[in-house]
Amino acid sequence: MARLEKSNINESSSFSFPADKKEVGRVVSFINSFLEKKSVGPKVVSQIDIAVDEVCSNIFNYAYKDKKGQVLVQIDYQDGIITIRFVDTGVKFNPLEKEDPDVSLSLEERKIGGLGIYLVKQLMDDVTYEYSPSKENILTIIKKVGE
Repeated sequence: MARLEKSNINESSSFSFPADKKEVGRVVSFINSFLEKKSVGPKVVSQIDIAVDEVCSNIFNYAYKDKKGQVLVQIDYQDGIITIRFVDTGVKFNPLEKEDPDVSLSLEERKIGGLGIYLVKQLMDDVTYEYSPSKENILTIIKKVGE
């Protein structure tokens, strides 16, 4: 799996893990350990944790289906901004193409799916997706945390 570029980054760390829902705790611990060093407040840490859990769930459910695979998570801190990239080589899947759910409808009236990525978009300052030339899904979430 390609290592992502590091330019003008104050601090960066990465972690590769099996695409398995049992790994979410390890991923969240890795992210929280990084955020703790940056003195990120508990509210923002909680928002990031929820987003990370949702992104991992999407990867586990869609990228590899019944096959085994790896996921690379890279976290960067620069100028008060946390950037977290999730890279996998599974099935091409852009969760941002899914229409946002109509949250004004009751649960019974609402279509199934899309609520997790909608939540990620609400909690983060920016969410992007790209499919790299080397056939990698790269989902990036960004959260401003101050200086």
